[in-house]
Amino acid sequence: MKELKEKAIRQIIDSSIKNFAQGFELRYTSEADDEEGIINSKKNNIFIAELGEELMFYSAFVRSFDSSFGKLLENMGNSIAKLSYEVKGRISSFLLPQQTQHIDFLMTAYEKHDSKPTVDVYKNFTCLKPSNVSSYLSSHETDNYFYDAKNKRHYLIELKAGGDLDNKKSKAEKIALLNEYFILKNSLNDDEDITIYLATAYNKYGEGKPWKQERVRQYFADEELLIGKDYWNFVCSDDMGFDIVLDQYKISANYIKSALERIKKLYFGRR
Repeated sequence: MKELKEKAIRQIIDSSIKNFAQGFELRYTSEADDEEGIINSKKNNIFIAELGEELMFYSAFVRSFDSSFGKLLENMGNSIAKLSYEVKGRISSFLLPQQTQHIDFLMTAYEKHDSKPTVDVYKNFTCLKPSNVSSYLSSHETDNYFYDAKNKRHYLIELKAGGDLDNKKSKAEKIALLNEYFILKNSLNDDEDITIYLATAYNKYGEGKPWKQERVRQYFADEELLIGKDYWNFVCSDDMGFDIVLDQYKISANYIKSALERIKKLYFGRR
């Protein structure tokens, strides 16, 4: 990776983590005197309080933190991707009934284990386009839509911070991605390619180990997955991307650690 690009990635990570830490510290500081604040409400739970301040703090804090931290990783990935791709948002075009029916057919087959997911079953699907598509107009807001203009390649990505999805959620994510795929396809020329991905920010089984989420694999082919390291390498468009992201995160995570200590001290008088 070129030095300037690595420096830019590190700056994005550092500023993203710093702003995130400042934001949640401000929130919990402002709630310090609020009896109905998240942490104060948990302090009144005599059953949790009996187990100690440390558990009390994290049981109150972790749920909202986990949700906002996932959004941080998504935004960070989008910001890094801008160094290598055009990052887009809403897709507006049309979605034909035949395409919706085809998606339903695929989902039923996957659900019944009649077939395994492949990309060919939707990339090779064609149907007649009516002369008037006004009644089929549709749009979809995408969180991760990258475009490689040089190679005319579009990438639609659904990022899950952990990727621990049950069957219903896996099915819903695949349907949403296929809807996006066809809406986008209907707006493009035939010489442009679209790839859909389900991505995770880390491998829940450990980096380098097989990712065994069979509930997800029931609906997604191997080539539709970007797990942990593969996701960060992709957004960085470099095989060293994950290593750089993780190395800088370990440095910048001190913003979060310091903010946590200050919040605990504010609520529990800890040093």
